[in-house]
Amino acid sequence: MDFALLFAYAVHAGTPLLFATLGEMVTEKSGNLNLGVEGMMLMGAVMGFQVGIATSNPLLAVVGAAAAGALGGLIFAFLTVTLRANQVVSGLALTIFGTGFAGFFGQKLTGKIVPGPITTFFGEAKVPLLSDIPFVGKILFAQNLFVYFGYVAAIALGVYLFHTRKGLNLRAVGENPAAADASGINISLYKYTHILLGGALCGLGGAYLSLVYVPTWKENITAGRGWIAVALVIFTTWSPYRAIIGSYLFGCLDIIGFRIQDLKIKVSPYIIDMLPYIVTIVVLVFISMRKSKENAPPKGLGNPYFREDR
Repeated sequence: MDFALLFAYAVHAGTPLLFATLGEMVTEKSGNLNLGVEGMMLMGAVMGFQVGIATSNPLLAVVGAAAAGALGGLIFAFLTVTLRANQVVSGLALTIFGTGFAGFFGQKLTGKIVPGPITTFFGEAKVPLLSDIPFVGKILFAQNLFVYFGYVAAIALGVYLFHTRKGLNLRAVGENPAAADASGINISLYKYTHILLGGALCGLGGAYLSLVYVPTWKENITAGRGWIAVALVIFTTWSPYRAIIGSYLFGCLDIIGFRIQDLKIKVSPYIIDMLPYIVTIVVLVFISMRKSKENAPPKGLGNPYFREDR
């Protein structure tokens, strides 16, 4: 077995998970638990594909996907920040809404293929010198532009969260919104901004599926990846850097079935399909047993903020 090729495919398969995980992570850092990741990914997937079919422009397709994901984030933000609705219920409702949104706009797209200019734009683009590094170069630096953008997004988010004043303010909002409010931080602005950013990242994860990974339109194209992304946020302990490793690990689980078939090992395809979800359950159990401050979620996560209660 060519392990370099296997891990390269894992990076390819894990990229939509990376974007979705980063999107949910930045949302949760603001203190809001959004279980609508699957819905926002579907909205981004169908809108990115729709714009791509209409314009054959890869950049417009990506922008359309991010805008659709951000729209889902805006709906969630309005419900949970402005109206202070229950965050769990709102997130589940967003998933249902996103599924219906994708079904409505995607009903005439089934079977259509991504235009050639987009396929070419997101084709393999080797990074000079780095792609020549033995083993690692083939895995990380012989990918497409979307994958490289995933690297940049994860690193940039990590720097933003842990090394900038705005990132410190965001973490303060998620940990103790009353104290952050007392220090002059605009709580609603921070929540809205980062929930929309999280939605846009989830939309990009969906766009990767429909524009690059498949690349055609089919119903339920996300196939539960949004739920895995929610679990990955916990698994990677709210760290964008660990999200890179976690996403590619689950990407490996996603494609390992094809490699097993190549080796002519008789394994039920249903068991292979279940593997990522089984590992997700195991990971959640393991993380819940390891309680520490470093791995704890933001203290204000899931709790609506009432300024009058300060």
